[in-house]
Amino acid sequence: MTEVSSLTGRLLVATPALADPNFDRAVVLLLDHDDKGSLGVVLNRPTPVDVGDILEAWGDHAGDPGVVFQGGPVSLDSALGLAVIPGDEGPLGWRRVYGAIGLVDLETPPELLVQALGSLRIFAGYAGWGPGQLEAEMAEGAWYVVDSEPGDVSSPRPEGLWRAVLRRQRGELAMVATYPDDPSLN
Repeated sequence: MTEVSSLTGRLLVATPALADPNFDRAVVLLLDHDDKGSLGVVLNRPTPVDVGDILEAWGDHAGDPGVVFQGGPVSLDSALGLAVIPGDEGPLGWRRVYGAIGLVDLETPPELLVQALGSLRIFAGYAGWGPGQLEAEMAEGAWYVVDSEPGDVSSPRPEGLWRAVLRRQRGELAMVATYPDDPSLN
């Protein structure tokens, strides 16, 4: 069995060639990646549903836009909270994933966390891959793997995140940001 280098905390950016409509122009933050598989959330799929409509206690604490994001095609009936909390120590109800980014226990009363929150985003569902599945997709050229920045989780313009992440890369990868939405119209 080959050893898997952890990509936890990195971004998967869908290549224009990725044919799966669940991931068209997706930017996925990997929350867990090891030899047992991978789990992440799509950062740029806002829904029209306000956070307060689903999780009333957290509605006033979600960052702009204050809507639920579709985190991926798996378990759309479950909610996952991500928050950026600067500093070394996080409050009770928050678990660091990578850098300043961590998971929020949405069962925790918001009052215990809101003072420490730099930003909060709520996701319905997640993206998941079995052992070796993501590596196979990467070998097929479906994903670019790039470094994340804490601001990616709370981008105020999530619809532009795919282009923004690519644009900040060096070399030819930055050119992919100019790829047309519909190449047949080119």
